[in-house]
Amino acid sequence: MVAWPDAVIQLLSGLTAASTLFIVASGLTLVFGAMRVINMAHGSFYMYAAFILATVAGGAAGGARFWVGLGAAVVVVAVLGGLVEVGVLRRTYDKEHLTQLLATFALVYIFADLALQVWGGTYRSVSVPPGLDGQAEVLGRAFPVYNFFLIGLGIAVGAGLWFILQRTTLGWQVRALVEDPELLAAAGVNVRRVGTIAFIIGALLAAVAGAARAPGITIAPGMDTEILVDAFIVAVIGGLGSVTGAALGAIIIGLFQAVGVLLAAEWSSAFTYLAMILVLIVRPSGLLGIPER
Repeated sequence: MVAWPDAVIQLLSGLTAASTLFIVASGLTLVFGAMRVINMAHGSFYMYAAFILATVAGGAAGGARFWVGLGAAVVVVAVLGGLVEVGVLRRTYDKEHLTQLLATFALVYIFADLALQVWGGTYRSVSVPPGLDGQAEVLGRAFPVYNFFLIGLGIAVGAGLWFILQRTTLGWQVRALVEDPELLAAAGVNVRRVGTIAFIIGALLAAVAGAARAPGITIAPGMDTEILVDAFIVAVIGGLGSVTGAALGAIIIGLFQAVGVLLAAEWSSAFTYLAMILVLIVRPSGLLGIPER
């Protein structure tokens, strides 16, 4: 029988994973909602941010270098996202969805090869910055302080996205782009510019997640596809196009993973897919998704 304190620790660990997954998935689902593009290269932005942070901060970085590296990662990846939208995706909007999917799928391999050329195949690591290292005591058990930071970051990102989408002109334009792009263009709004900004925000969110999650994980080639699969599952569970749905999906996946570790650690990864199957049986379009007409 699982002790109550151990269950609480696993729950917190699940929320930590959910926080990172939400940040990544919110960018993925925001881009799909605004532009109807499934960006397969979204995981590449996550991976690049982690590598950039590791390059700037190093394996045994001090506090200042960590935060400088995090800022550099976010800025560089946001710029890269803008270049991808303008240089590649903008040329595919009048094409079939399969063309857009193949274009972003090709970018996955291009970015992966480029990462190998720049950083090589060596595994890298980043230390937790001072002030966020150490352990906190929770019901007599130790829990990393940095994980509390990640949980708080997920909450802050969610609140920020809600404010942008509900209380700003840009948010109104993005929501209008989802509902009726023709009417938005007729109102004199530069639809392409709004789409570019939405894509940059999506890339920025992936960068925030990748850089923030870098401490405590192994930074290596292949982490792009791994996070993309998990983020896509979260987005599908919540409903593609719904940021709120991404939050719900991330929490569900985090909790299922925590329960899986407690009940059957060797099968814990299967609980992620079990959660997706159960949700899609009940709601094929996702919890808050709108069925395509």
